[in-house]
Amino acid sequence: MRASVIGCGRWGAFIAWYLHEIGHEVTLYGREGSAHLREIQRTGGNGLVTFAPDVRLTSELSEALASELVCVSVSSQSLRALMGEIAKLAPRGKTFALCMKGLEIGTGERLSVIAEQAVGEENDVAVWLGPGHVQEFVAGVPNCMVIDARDEAVKRRLVGALSGGLIRFYYGADLIGNEIGAASKNVIGIAAGMLDAMGVSSLKGALMSRGTREIARLIGALGGSELSAYGLCHLGDYEATVFSPYSHNRRFGEAFVRGEAYNELAEGYYTVRALRALAQKNAVELPICEAVYAVLYEGRDAREALGGLLTRSVKREF
Repeated sequence: MRASVIGCGRWGAFIAWYLHEIGHEVTLYGREGSAHLREIQRTGGNGLVTFAPDVRLTSELSEALASELVCVSVSSQSLRALMGEIAKLAPRGKTFALCMKGLEIGTGERLSVIAEQAVGEENDVAVWLGPGHVQEFVAGVPNCMVIDARDEAVKRRLVGALSGGLIRFYYGADLIGNEIGAASKNVIGIAAGMLDAMGVSSLKGALMSRGTREIARLIGALGGSELSAYGLCHLGDYEATVFSPYSHNRRFGEAFVRGEAYNELAEGYYTVRALRALAQKNAVELPICEAVYAVLYEGRDAREALGGLLTRSVKREF
């Protein structure tokens, strides 16, 4: 099929490369003046992937929307503005696959809801979620991911079109749970980095156990299945987020505690604000997320806020 990717950062560029590798006709879009797009135009790649000559590069949004499949990989907080621009071009009959994880600050809205509000009446919206790092994929290391959408036919069409040797796709069955789980795992990743910086990486077992349980409670309160927290989009993504040297969120948490600068995007920094608001609105306790928020936004000591939380005595595990 003809496929476009909007967003030429690390993950968007990989998706464009992957789609071409499995046989699709690909267009990669970046905003006018994008440093990422300029690098790709100048060198033919970004240091992680190298593009075939027939991958089309453009800074014209209308050209990207000419494809039947439009994959979106931008920062979560810029999605609403982007979808507003797309809506003005009145696309029809397209499938928008959101290849990104996060929640909107202020509203706490899931990303698929934002996209559907903008283009949903005449187009399909799906999410592409799950574990995996570009560095491992391009080295030939496979992984499993999830496609979810409201429409069962959309899921089946995308799984069929996107499956390849590097990625085995599963059909999602809980859009709420998968999106909340995927977004919140980045907050757990930040917490893991904080533990690494404090020299108590042994507490990651407790972090994973308790973190999954509190996110499951939130998913249930929002109308999803608590079991989704134990699937690929949350617990199944912990290896890539909590332990991997490639995890931006883990590295950000580690750098934050050490007082070091970190210039890459760490979506969990924004997501924890949205999660905190959702938890308060729905009367759900998220102690780990609250601790991460307190460290990032209120200046609390990480060892006191997070280390103390995971080593305190408790009466019941569940």
